[in-house]
Amino acid sequence: MPKTTTSKVSNIPENLHPDVQRWLPQRVKAPASFPLGLGETGVHEVCEASFGDLPALTGFVLSATKPNRGAIAWVSQRRIALEHGACLPAGIAQMCRRQLDVIGVETSKLTDALWATEEVVHSAAVGCVIAEIDQIDFTASRRLALASGRRGVPVILLLPYTCEGATAAIARWRVSPRPSAPNAYDARAPGHTRWRVVLERARQAPHMTGKVFDLELNNETLSLSVVSGLAAHALAPHALRTDKRHSADFRKRA
Repeated sequence: MPKTTTSKVSNIPENLHPDVQRWLPQRVKAPASFPLGLGETGVHEVCEASFGDLPALTGFVLSATKPNRGAIAWVSQRRIALEHGACLPAGIAQMCRRQLDVIGVETSKLTDALWATEEVVHSAAVGCVIAEIDQIDFTASRRLALASGRRGVPVILLLPYTCEGATAAIARWRVSPRPSAPNAYDARAPGHTRWRVVLERARQAPHMTGKVFDLELNNETLSLSVVSGLAAHALAPHALRTDKRHSADFRKRA
C-alpha cells in the first residue's frame, strides 16, 4: 500500500462544533507515489506541453482517473471546445473502464466555468469534476481547493500550455504525446498509446518535482504502466515540436 502524506491545516481548534467543522477544509491525504491522488483527492492541474496536446492530456487523465463513486461532471469553456473538440460520453466511460454518467456543462466565460465547477463540488453529487479552462489564478484555485477538501470531491483542471505561476493545486502535470509502442501484429500500424508526463509541482511530494514519466496505455486492458527503462529522469528544457507523433484522439470536432 503506498505511503500517504497529510497536509496540515493550522490554527483550527479541534473542539469546534460539528456544524462548524463541516465547513472547514479537511486534512487531505494524498498518496506519495504516482499519480499522487489524481482524480481521487484535492485539485490537480494537467497542462499541455505545447499547443494541440489537449487530446493527449485528456487521454492521460481518463486513463489515470478511476472515480470511486457517482458521475463525472465535465465543465468546459466554449472556446476550448471549438478549438479542440468535445469529449464523447461513451469514450469517457470506456476509458474509465466502467459505465458512468457524465454531466456536461458548457460556458462562454472563464468566470462562469469556475463558478459552475465550484458549485458542482459543493453539491457533492458527483465523484469527480473535470474542468477545461484557459487559465487559473491562486485565488480561484484556492476556492476550489477549499471546496474540494470540504466535500471530498476531487477536481482536475485541464489547462493550455500557457499555464504558469503559483496556485493552490496539489500537483501540476504537463503532458505531451509520445510515439506509440510497436504493434505486435502489424509493423505499419500504431501500437499502445504513450505519453510523456512531467510533474512540474507537487505540494505533498516535493522530492518528486521535476520527474518525467513515460507512460503506456494497454489498449486491451486499459491499464497504465511506466515504459521500462524510462521511468523517471531529470527535467529537460522544452523544445519546439517538429515531428509528427501518434496520439489517441479521444475528442470529436465541434
